[in-house]
Amino acid sequence: MNYASQRDFVRELAQEVRAVAGSPVNTARRKRWTDVNALRKPDRAPVFCNPGDLWAELLPDDLLHCGDPHFREIETYLRRKLFKNAIGDDEITHPYYPVHAVFDVDPPNVYGVSRKPNGLAALNGKSDYDRLIIPTYTYNKQATDAAVDFAGEQIGDILPPRICNTPYEYATLTNAAATLRGFTQFLLDTYDNPRLLHRLMAHMRDAALSSMDQKLAAGNLTPIDGEMYISDELNPAPGEPATYKNCIGAGNAQELDLVSPAIWEEFLLVYQRPIFERFGLAAYGCCESLDTKIDGVLSIPNLRIVVCSAWSNLDRIIDKTGINYAIMWRQKATDVCFAADTAWIKNHLEDGCQRLQGGFYQIVLRELQTLDGHNDRLHVWAELAKEAAAK
Repeated sequence: MNYASQRDFVRELAQEVRAVAGSPVNTARRKRWTDVNALRKPDRAPVFCNPGDLWAELLPDDLLHCGDPHFREIETYLRRKLFKNAIGDDEITHPYYPVHAVFDVDPPNVYGVSRKPNGLAALNGKSDYDRLIIPTYTYNKQATDAAVDFAGEQIGDILPPRICNTPYEYATLTNAAATLRGFTQFLLDTYDNPRLLHRLMAHMRDAALSSMDQKLAAGNLTPIDGEMYISDELNPAPGEPATYKNCIGAGNAQELDLVSPAIWEEFLLVYQRPIFERFGLAAYGCCESLDTKIDGVLSIPNLRIVVCSAWSNLDRIIDKTGINYAIMWRQKATDVCFAADTAWIKNHLEDGCQRLQGGFYQIVLRELQTLDGHNDRLHVWAELAKEAAAK
C-alpha cells in the first residue's frame, strides 16, 4: 500500500472507532466502571478481558495491511479496539487517539545493573548493590510531539490525538527486585540476608517515588481512562493539572505469594505504603492469593479495589471486604481457554456472581496466551459473564 492508500485505510478504521466511542453502548460501559469503582450500584458488574500476549494469535502482524511503521501503529490500535468491541465485553472506546508520552531513561538498564548474559542474577555481592542507582527520566517532547503531529495529520479530525502519561503499577516493586537478585535468592534473602533485602527494597521504593516525581514534572499526567482502574471521583477541577491524587495507584505481591503475612509486610508492604499514599485511591493484587494477607491489604488507608485471583478464596475475600471495597474477580485463563465446552465456565460465573451479589465487583479475564483453537471463546465468555452479572 502506498502512502495515500494507508492513510485512507486508517481513516476508515478511525471512523468506525469514532462511531463506537459515541454510541450509547460505550457510554453505558464507561458508567459501569465508574459506578462500581465509586461503590455505586451499576446496572450490572462490568466485564473485561485483556488479550495481552494473545494478540499475536488474534491479530498477527501478517494480517496488518500498513507497511509504514507509523501507519502500522495506528492500524494496530484501531483494529484491536474494533476487535474488542466485537467481542462485546465492557472495554471502553475513546473518542481520541492516545499517544503515549515518551520518556528517555538513564541508564538504559534502569537501575545501573543488568542480568548477566549467562542468566545469572545482576546482584550477587555487596559491590553489586553499591552500583544501584536511581534512574533519571527525561520527557522527550520532540519525540512525543512528532507522534502527536503524525496522528493528527492522518486521523486528527476524526480521533484527535491526546498525550497520555498514565501512572499504573508504581507500587509493584518485587518484580524488578526479584529479577535483579534472582527469584530463588530473593526469597531466601528474607531469612538469609534480611538487611541486604531491606536495602534493595528501599532502593526500589525510592526509585519508584523518584520516577513519579519526574513524570509528574512533565506537566501532562493523565489519570487512567480505561477499564479496571478508572474513577470519576478523583477528577481534577476544571483547568487544574492532574496529580497522583487524581489517580488510582496499583500494586501487588505476586513474587511473595507463598511467604507469611509477616514476611510480606516486612519486606514489601512497608515499602509500598509511601507510594500508595501519593494516590487518591489504591488497588491491590494480581495473580497471587491474598487469603492470608487480606487483613494487611485492608490496612492500606486509601484502598478501594481488592483483586480476588483464581487462587484466592472468593468467600473469604467477600467476607473481609463487605460493601466497603470493590472486588476485581479474576478468572483463570486456562480454565476459560482449554475447556472442552462452556458449561463449566457458565456454572462457574453464575456461582461466583451469586456469591458476589450485594457487593461491588468487576469480572476480569487476563494473562491469556492461546485460545487452543477455540476461536470464539472470548466472545462466548464475555456473553456468559454479562449474563451471569445481570442475574
